[in-house]
Amino acid sequence: MLKKSFLPLSAIIGLLTAWETTSRLFDIPSWILPAPVAIFQEAIQSWDNYRHHLLSTISLTISGLVIGITIGIAIAIMLHLMPRVREAVYPLLIMSQNIPIIVLAPLLVIWFGFGILPKLLIIILVCFFPITVAMVDGLRQTSPELVHYMKMAGASKKQIFTKLELPHAIPQMFSGLKISATYSVMGAVISEWLGAQNGIGVYMTLASSSFRTDRVFVAIFFIMLLCMLLFAVILLLEKYLLKWRPSQEESS
Repeated sequence: MLKKSFLPLSAIIGLLTAWETTSRLFDIPSWILPAPVAIFQEAIQSWDNYRHHLLSTISLTISGLVIGITIGIAIAIMLHLMPRVREAVYPLLIMSQNIPIIVLAPLLVIWFGFGILPKLLIIILVCFFPITVAMVDGLRQTSPELVHYMKMAGASKKQIFTKLELPHAIPQMFSGLKISATYSVMGAVISEWLGAQNGIGVYMTLASSSFRTDRVFVAIFFIMLLCMLLFAVILLLEKYLLKWRPSQEESS
């Protein structure tokens, strides 16, 4: 475990060291590219200025992600249990992902105002699709031999779904959850660019307009940190709920 975490940590430290050295060696102005030490100092000194922005983004992200997960799982189950509906709706789901969020977001503001609803809708739109696709694939890839065996044993459709197909799709579902967890932060920041009063997206916009590049990088680092934390939470849940599944080291 320590060896696995040592390599990415070493890469990050090396990148920050090269960044700091280059900034000092070439005397790059802070408004163009601030050094990591200056960014870290700004993050500590300005904590009171952006703390409420960070908390607002965290609350919005988690709310949208939870709703997106619920909708994504529900749609995946519906599409699996209703093949005709899947044939009709699945292409529409794919087409919905071809619409750029940055274009759709202003329309949602026009339709639903500047409240929290359009912001949640943006996060939901970017979150539910990876979960739905991953879970549908997991449900459809259930072993036909096992399904046939359970039918021979007298199992009902409900029992086949709950005892075989759903557990088989959980690993694929977590693959979609990991993608959605990172997308949710991006969706929250994009939604905050469109008329929000609080949030990391608002803080980033204000910092950019005042040429406070160090504050822009503070916002970027917190966005990355939030993505990593959500990814880690999903990873821990996966390990806890899938204890029965052999790890890659054990299977190799």
